[in-house]
Amino acid sequence: MFTGATASLRGKPPYTAFAAGKAGLRSVAQSFAREFGPQNVHVAHVVIDGSIDGERVQSRAPDYLAKLGEEGALRLEDIADAYWYLHTQPRSAWTQELDLRPFKEPF
Repeated sequence: MFTGATASLRGKPPYTAFAAGKAGLRSVAQSFAREFGPQNVHVAHVVIDGSIDGERVQSRAPDYLAKLGEEGALRLEDIADAYWYLHTQPRSAWTQELDLRPFKEPF
């Protein structure tokens, strides 16, 4: 599984280099899925679109998290559940790309 960002799909200034790297990662994930899928290897690209309510953001930007409000940031446990879901999917319904965002995140 590969972790991307919204920049995987579209870039904006001043994040040109970041967008190029994430778009390249998405392309690698798609290529791997086509190459290794027939060998029963599930490859997926997960777009993380929003702030993550984890230790780093909690310690460095608690005011920002408070401003986002309840469920305004992705919870680590919920991200882990989504990755686990991808891992346990039946082959008849593999997800190749999954977008994760809090419901308050504009897109």
